[in-house]
Amino acid sequence: MVFSSLIFLFVFLVLNLAVYHLVPEHAKNKVLLIFSLVFYAWGGPRYLLLLVGETLISWFAALMIGRAPTVKGKRFWIVAECVALLGLLAYFKYTRFILGNVQAIFGAPELIPEIFLPIGISFYTFQLISYVVDVYRGQIAAQPAFWKLLLYSSLFYQCIAGPIVRYETVADQIDERKVTQADVYAGVRRFCIGLAKKAVLANSCASVADTLLPIGTPELTMQTTAGCWLGMAFFMLQIYLDFSAYSDMAIGMGRMVGFRFLENFDYPYLCKSIQDFWRRWHISLSSFFRDYVYIPLGGSRCSRAKYVRNMTVVWFLTGLWHGASWNYIFWGLFFLVFLLLERFVIGPFLKKHGAIGHIYALLVVYFGWVLFKFENPAELLYVVGALFGFTDAGFIGLDVQTIFMQNIFLLIFCAIASTDLGRRIRKALNRRAKRSRAALALYTVTEAVTPPVLLLISIVALAGASYNPFIYFQF
Repeated sequence: MVFSSLIFLFVFLVLNLAVYHLVPEHAKNKVLLIFSLVFYAWGGPRYLLLLVGETLISWFAALMIGRAPTVKGKRFWIVAECVALLGLLAYFKYTRFILGNVQAIFGAPELIPEIFLPIGISFYTFQLISYVVDVYRGQIAAQPAFWKLLLYSSLFYQCIAGPIVRYETVADQIDERKVTQADVYAGVRRFCIGLAKKAVLANSCASVADTLLPIGTPELTMQTTAGCWLGMAFFMLQIYLDFSAYSDMAIGMGRMVGFRFLENFDYPYLCKSIQDFWRRWHISLSSFFRDYVYIPLGGSRCSRAKYVRNMTVVWFLTGLWHGASWNYIFWGLFFLVFLLLERFVIGPFLKKHGAIGHIYALLVVYFGWVLFKFENPAELLYVVGALFGFTDAGFIGLDVQTIFMQNIFLLIFCAIASTDLGRRIRKALNRRAKRSRAALALYTVTEAVTPPVLLLISIVALAGASYNPFIYFQF
């Protein structure tokens, strides 16, 4: 079950909110826990045992750390926690990747076992590790109630697609939180925005990108230069709108019941450098690697050689976290190169020339998404070559022109949706509403109709599967 499905919207979420707001205060967390476990089990009941098991390990390790009389004892339990959870993550996510590479080099083993990746394991593993590490550091107290820690690790709002929520962010909210009508409205509005971003914009972009760049088919190697550029432009928009949409929906659902999750995306395509991009993109993941890998290794307060080492470790792991394939590792190291370049060479220039920095950053990110999209080396090399004109298919074909004309308004609207223009207009209208009755009336109406309109459009898009409202606006 995913957030952008009709059964989730009309059955699961409605039932969850109805029961949650009807039961007495002391039962609300248990309602959330039951619904979260059902939600997770929907995608594979057997992996619910893994989620519960990892949480049990973390709960026990944190309690032992809190009770350990010596530093050595605390270290034993934090090492045991990391070995257990990272070992499980490595088994489920990277065993086939490792054995595939060993097979390619040595010709053995003959058969690689089929191992299915549990939903959300990367997210809840990192959440639980951060919890135990924070207990080890003395930043938070260990949670004595196992079921409350299980609620933290399994909460269906963010369990399968993020953001990676720190325990310290929600520790007090688990035990005591209040919900106002303003919170419910803000949560509903945020959820509807995320749903529309996913159901209408991201899915439409994905449809165009997959049409232009059909992975795993001979048609890909016959695509023109313009087709590759256009297909990757839609993929670039799709991946932001998709990822940020899930964070929007998670933040919105949390707000409806009193949880205040931190922001996970801050309009990354407005960046003026690659460093700026990673301050804005998947913030919860970047901060995890910063606080639990980069800083413990020494951060930037060390020699240049150690700084490069620290950055290399972080960006190798960042790439590997995204997927068990070499292209993800290269994707992480690709960004490493430009971050080092900005640190030691071009950083001052980019600060002085913001417009140039913005163009440069978008181009780097664009080519980074090429690495991210194609796991097959042959397909990756073809698309990279085609982007620079090295293709027998030519520069542009009639089919590409037709797709462009059919989707030009989708492209424009998604580009605008990737900026903070809407937020700035809303803030400006809010300021004017304090001084003008006409502006107040307009602001009130737009605030009232935005959630239902976005919800209706999203439902139509989901019901129509490949429905693209922008296709009716074409030249």
